[in-house]
Amino acid sequence: MRKLGRWLLWILFAIFAFLVLLQVWYAAHIWWWRDHSPTETAFMAMRLSELQAKKPQARLQYVWVPYERISNNLKKAMIAAEDAKFVEHEGFDWDGIQQAMDKNLRKGRVVAGGSTISQQLAKNLFLSGQRSYWRKAEEALITVMLEAILDKRRIFELYLNVIEWGNEVFGSEAAARHYFGIGAAELNAEQAARLAGMAPNPRHYESTPNSKGLARKVPIILARMPSAELP
Repeated sequence: MRKLGRWLLWILFAIFAFLVLLQVWYAAHIWWWRDHSPTETAFMAMRLSELQAKKPQARLQYVWVPYERISNNLKKAMIAAEDAKFVEHEGFDWDGIQQAMDKNLRKGRVVAGGSTISQQLAKNLFLSGQRSYWRKAEEALITVMLEAILDKRRIFELYLNVIEWGNEVFGSEAAARHYFGIGAAELNAEQAARLAGMAPNPRHYESTPNSKGLARKVPIILARMPSAELP
């Protein structure tokens, strides 16, 4: 029994040490990304693997552009659509989370997530698309690290460059070129609102561009854009 107890202690210690080292690894990457752009994220790698399983020659459309070369229209549209309190909160919008929970309860299924831009970035940079309590806990820890190590402007710059906007399409520059044949700096208000409306389910809206749901979203986002506060 004593030997078994020692083994259990060693296993627990090994698990604890692994978890600590994993958080250090996350923090080191976030620190590096203060001044460097990611060449790939965990979510990109997952999507590319899925695509190449069906089409081995598949490649991602991903071009990094600095914050200044992304249209203010798109910045305002994304904040208006995804996280109106982005500049104010410290990674978590507790009111938004409560509203999402209430909405899901009324509908009887998950129809709203309540995730902030910081939380979405945490998931895209490091985590898989699988849903579990463990993944949500990791997402929360990474979100805290993002907010502690990076300023809001850098978090938003990373987010706009790495989120998915369709099959093989990642980041605002690739999205602007894919859908409108222009650079991210040239997006007008309506184009930006359309991209923001697509963001929660980009592959669906890419395949159904005339979706009534997307058509309803665009004017709502346009109306909210003037009040969106940018970092």
